[in-house]
Parts: sequence; structure tokens; C-alpha cells
Amino acid sequence: MLLYARQQARCEADAQDLVQESVIESWKRGGGNGDGPPALGLVYATIRRRAVDLARSHDRRVAREHKTSSEIPACWFDTSVEDRERTLLIEYAMRTLPPNYREVLTLKIWGGLTFAEIAEALQVPANTAASRYRYGLAELRKLTKEVLA
Repeated sequence: MLLYARQQARCEADAQDLVQESVIESWKRGGGNGDGPPALGLVYATIRRRAVDLARSHDRRVAREHKTSSEIPACWFDTSVEDRERTLLIEYAMRTLPPNYREVLTLKIWGGLTFAEIAEALQVPANTAASRYRYGLAELRKLTKEVLA
């Protein structure tokens, strides 16, 4: 969830806040009666929605203050020294992917969601989620093929 929130947010602190607030909000929406954790799809959809609201709020504030800011998350992965170059390559490749492919790849690979859950979170048909996943993987392979080979 945090990895997905990092993609949606402009800084690490906002990403962490998004995850915490989204889990709580999703739990309350689900009744909050102690029946268990909220559905993952609902949590991811809430993260996405809250991230959009946060970005709009931030943009309005920046416009009011006449500042420009383009903060990018410092690091999307926890890495060791040996894997740093590979991580940088994958981070770069993920940033260059179209956002719709990047979202689906993140939710599927790191979030562990099914295509049905991804479809629910992104409000798209399951077949569209599966297609975006395939196209995203193919694009990642092209971007990393020469370096990782």
C-alpha cells in the first residue's frame, strides 16, 4: 500500500499519511464493527482518491503562494548497496511508464491484488486492468532489456 501511495503522493510523509488515513476511512466505510480489515480494493481506491484531493489542495496553495514545486519521491524501494543500480534503473523505467500502466503494475506486483480488485480500485473493467498489466510489463521489458541482460 505504501508503494502505491508513494506513486500517488509527492513526498514520503504524505504517502505514509495517505495509507494511514485511507485504511481508517475504509474501515469506517465498511462499518467499522470489528468484522476484520477493510477490502484491499477499497483501501487502494481511497488512497487514490485522497491523493488526488491532496494534490489539488497542494496545487492551490502553491498557486496562492506563487511558488513552484516538483517534489518526487526519493526512493520507491528499500534497497541494499548491491542492488542500487538495478533499483535506479527500475525506478527510472517505472517513472517513464504511462501512469495507467504504472498503477496497475504496482497494485498487481507489489500490492498483491487480483485483477478484479485492481479493477475495483481504479474503477475500470477487469479486462482493462489485465491489458494494462500486460502492456506495462512489455514496456518495462523494453526499457530494461539491454541493461539487465
